[in-house]
Amino acid sequence: MAHVAAGMGSYPESDVTFLLKDLSGISIEKSTRERESLIQGGMHYSEMLPVEYKPTEEYMKLFYASLEEEKRKVAVAVGTVAEQIVQTRGLNTVLCSLARAGTPIGVLIKRYIERKYEIALPHYSISIIRDRGIDENALHYILRHHPGSGVAFIDGWTGKGAITNELTRAVRTFNEANGTELSAELAVLADPGYCSSLFGTREDFLIPSACLNSTVSGLVSRTVLNGKWIGKEDFHGAKYYADLREEDVSNLYVDTVAAEFPAAEKQAAETAARLLKKREEPDWRGLAAIKSIQNDFGIDNTHFIKPGVGETTRVLLRRVPWKILIQPGSKHRLKHIMLLAEERGVPIEEYTDMSYSCCGLIRPVGRGK
Repeated sequence: MAHVAAGMGSYPESDVTFLLKDLSGISIEKSTRERESLIQGGMHYSEMLPVEYKPTEEYMKLFYASLEEEKRKVAVAVGTVAEQIVQTRGLNTVLCSLARAGTPIGVLIKRYIERKYEIALPHYSISIIRDRGIDENALHYILRHHPGSGVAFIDGWTGKGAITNELTRAVRTFNEANGTELSAELAVLADPGYCSSLFGTREDFLIPSACLNSTVSGLVSRTVLNGKWIGKEDFHGAKYYADLREEDVSNLYVDTVAAEFPAAEKQAAETAARLLKKREEPDWRGLAAIKSIQNDFGIDNTHFIKPGVGETTRVLLRRVPWKILIQPGSKHRLKHIMLLAEERGVPIEEYTDMSYSCCGLIRPVGRGK
C-alpha cells in the first residue's frame, strides 16, 4: 500500500494527490458525545472519526457570504505564502499539504505558482497526527518519486502550535533515521499563534475553508491511524465521502479564490518581499494567552483550549464545547461562530487577554456549567 498512490478526493488529479489509505468502506464514525468521552478517557482522536456535520441552509449562506467577503484577502495571503516558498526554496520543490485543513491551501498555492511562474509543482496531501507523528511511508513515497527535490509543508492556520511542534519533532526524527535534510518549516495561510516563520498573515481572520469539513476539503475525512485498519507499510487512512458530492464546494472554493490572483498578485509580492526582509521569527505569544485562559477558567489540560477562528470552528463542529471566548467587538466578523454556538446552545463570553479573535473551550467530561 505504501508504494501506491490511490485516486481519492474530489479535486482534479492535477491539483493534488492524496497519499492516504482509503477506508471508505469501514464504519469508523462515533457520535460527538461518544467520541468526546472516549478521547477524554484516553483513546487517541485519530483512532476514530467524528460524524460529519451537515450544515443548515442558513449556515451555508454564511459560508458563501464569507467566501465573497474574504476571497481577496485569502488570495493575497495565498500569494504571499507562495512567493516566499518560491524565493526561499526555489522551483525544484514538492508542495506537501497536511491533511486535511492544509489541502485546499496547498491546492491554491500550487495554482498561484503555476499561474505566475508557469510551472506545475507536484502537490501531495499527507497525514500528520498530534502525538503520533507524520506519515513516514508517505514521505518515503515523495522522496522516492522526486529525488533531489525539496519539500515544503503547508497547513491552513496555527492555533497553539501543536502541529508546528509535531512537524519539527517528526522531521528531525525522519532526517536522523534516513540521512535526509528535509526542512520542518511550516507554511501557513494565517499564523495568529505567532509560531510559524512562513505565513501569509498573522491576523486571526476567517478563512472560509475553516467553516466546513470534508465538503471543502475534497470530500476527504480527517486522517485515521488505527492499527485495526492501518498496517506498518500503509499510508495513514481517511474516508472519501462520495455520498456528499452534491454538497461539495471544494472546487468552488479554490476556483473563487484563484480568480482573485491577478488582482492580488502585486500586493502579495510586496508583502512577501517585506516579510522576507524582516523575517519575523515566531515568538509564540499565543501560548501566553493559553496560560491566561487556563488560569482564569481553571482548565487542567491545554488540549481543552482551542484558540483562533479555525480551531474554534472545529470545536463547534466536532467536539463538545463548554463555552466560546471572543474578543469584544468581533461578533460581526464571527457570524458563523455565533450561529454554530446558537445551534448548539453554547454560551459566548467576551475575553480580552488573548491574541486571537476567539477561542473554543471543550467541556471536560463530568463538568457542569
